[in-house]
Amino acid sequence: MGLPALEFSDCCLDSPHFRETLKSHEAELDKTNKFIKELIKDGKSLISALKNLSSAKRKFADSLNEFKFQCIGDAETDDEMCIARSLQEFATVLRNLEDERIRMIENASEVLITPLEKFRKEQIGAAKEAKKKYDKETEKYCGILEKHLNLSSKKKESQLQEADSQVDLVRQHFYEVSLEYVFKVQEVQERKMFEFVEPLLAFLQGLFTFYHHGYELAKDFNDFKMQLTISIQNTRNRFEGTRSEVEALMKKMKENPLEHKTISPYTMEGYLYVQEKRHFGTSWVKHYCTYQRDSKQITMVPFDQKSGGKGGEDESVTLKSCTRRKTDSIEKRFCFDVEAVDRPGVITMQALSEEDRRLWMEAMDGREPVYNSNKDSQSEGTAQLDSIGFSIIRKCIHAVETRGINEQGLYRIVGVNSRVQKLLSVLMDPKTASETETDICAEWEIKTITSALKTYLRMLPGPLMMYQFQRSFIKAAKLENQESRVSEIHSLVHRLPEKNRQMLQLLMNHLANVANNHKQNLMTVANLGVVFGPTLLRPQEETVAAIMDIKFQNIVIEILIENHEKIFNTVPDAPLTNAQLHLSRKKSSDSKPPSCSERPLTLFHTVQSTEKQEQRNSLINSSSESVVSSNANSILNSSNSLQPNMNSSDPDLDMLKPTRPNSLMPFRKAKALYACKAEHDSELSFTAGTVFDNVHPSQEPGWLEGTLNGKTGLIPENYVEFL
Repeated sequence: MGLPALEFSDCCLDSPHFRETLKSHEAELDKTNKFIKELIKDGKSLISALKNLSSAKRKFADSLNEFKFQCIGDAETDDEMCIARSLQEFATVLRNLEDERIRMIENASEVLITPLEKFRKEQIGAAKEAKKKYDKETEKYCGILEKHLNLSSKKKESQLQEADSQVDLVRQHFYEVSLEYVFKVQEVQERKMFEFVEPLLAFLQGLFTFYHHGYELAKDFNDFKMQLTISIQNTRNRFEGTRSEVEALMKKMKENPLEHKTISPYTMEGYLYVQEKRHFGTSWVKHYCTYQRDSKQITMVPFDQKSGGKGGEDESVTLKSCTRRKTDSIEKRFCFDVEAVDRPGVITMQALSEEDRRLWMEAMDGREPVYNSNKDSQSEGTAQLDSIGFSIIRKCIHAVETRGINEQGLYRIVGVNSRVQKLLSVLMDPKTASETETDICAEWEIKTITSALKTYLRMLPGPLMMYQFQRSFIKAAKLENQESRVSEIHSLVHRLPEKNRQMLQLLMNHLANVANNHKQNLMTVANLGVVFGPTLLRPQEETVAAIMDIKFQNIVIEILIENHEKIFNTVPDAPLTNAQLHLSRKKSSDSKPPSCSERPLTLFHTVQSTEKQEQRNSLINSSSESVVSSNANSILNSSNSLQPNMNSSDPDLDMLKPTRPNSLMPFRKAKALYACKAEHDSELSFTAGTVFDNVHPSQEPGWLEGTLNGKTGLIPENYVEFL
């Protein structure tokens, strides 16, 4: 029920009903005034809270923007780069959102607080002033009227007429004030319907604009969100595989740590206690010592593991001799004496155990330490890339593609090991291997068949993509753009032996078919890379760093699957020059979001031009030509022995030729990837990690010439990487 109208005609009568109606209007104005006053207070609190919220969100965004992810390894995958960039993307979105919020807050004071305060002061305040005036005139009129009515009728006529005129004037003024007050009351009641509500509408409109801006930001962020979601899932999948590999390596290290030493540039290294003479006697100080056999340099670094700090200056001496300390000659165990060329006296050292002392003694006597090479979990030599091997792989592929191409988790879900071994024994039996390619019985489950295929590939003497090319494939996956990666991997694939390449092509064609059905089997290209990367491209040395590179092995497989038709059905282009490669790296990739296999990085692969290769080949003396054996560990000495000419058309031999450095390049340093023992006087013996000086191409194909400790000799080309 609304308020009754105030009639101007009632102002003259000033009846009790009029007064009651007027009071109801006045009560409504008081109520409105109090409400607006509270609303202004709450509005200011809201604006203050929004400012605090905006400030907190900006601080949160700044914290996100300042944090930088650091990955393990020398390179990041596209997925890792996307995840690392995500915090900055989050911060940018939050900042943009808060910029719009600040605009809303700045407008809120103008569109909400100021109009409400103005309405309260100017309109409701004017009505209150009019009420004061009305009440004052009412009191004045009633007082004069009572006084006039109390006049005696015996007064003079002139006095009575004057009194009547005065009362009429006061009555007329009271009537005018009453009309003005009623007009003002009704005006305020009507004005509040728009002047009070309109600012609220404007404030809400600003709020809606803010939320709409947030919606638009969310739409713009959606593409990155989808890419980030895929990257997170890919990274999680790779983490699961990597974690199991690292955990397995950790267990091996726990069981037999001495057999899993990391390849080091030093012949021997570890902690030793060195006897030092002090004023108050002798003390044993813990040092971290390294010994380099070639230079006979011993470096001693005083270091306290408990405090994590160095206890003095490093000291390097040149070894002269090393003698085992007799047990009865010193109260300490596991001791030996070292004499140095450039330091007088004897340095007495204490090893950590008898075995540790034996290793130090062997190293200082000039013998090499025993390093552990990666040993395949499956017995080597039981599987070969022969007709039986191809038959087994074809049978498995045919069974999968005809019976289980749409099975979820294909190749990810493993079969029961006993069943897998039983199937492999059947397939590898020479009696059954000669049968048709499609004779795997339906009794064998698809997961057993897929596990048998993967197991057979792991049973090969070496990975399908070969140890000697493993680092090259990894470097190719770390190139900056997709075009360079595909081109480099294309070239490397065609350097593989013919049988390896044929088997790899057979497998990649099959995996492409599997990926084409990923909506049913849930095995995307990225998932297949996770499954087959460690199998086809496993490293020779089992280290944590190698495990961290598994993600790049996976990327190589992804590239092979996505580009299998080009890589296996076309001949690779001539290698680009360094200038062309540098230019290609500057080109941006396609505008579409990068595929899961694009992994930019900052490593560069040294290539050569065909023209320079021909110039170098023309210098080779045909009478001194020789060829590197398949394992690149020895070179044939006699020029009259049976050895193929370098111009031979043997495809396997061509595939094994490593890419040689540019013949016009300056002398460079190079680091040994593997240990090598010289077979001839012209060759150098070295350990893994050895650094050579003045390395340059030799006239012996497959060999480099370099200097080590003043001696110049030949080094197998694919045993080193340039620094």
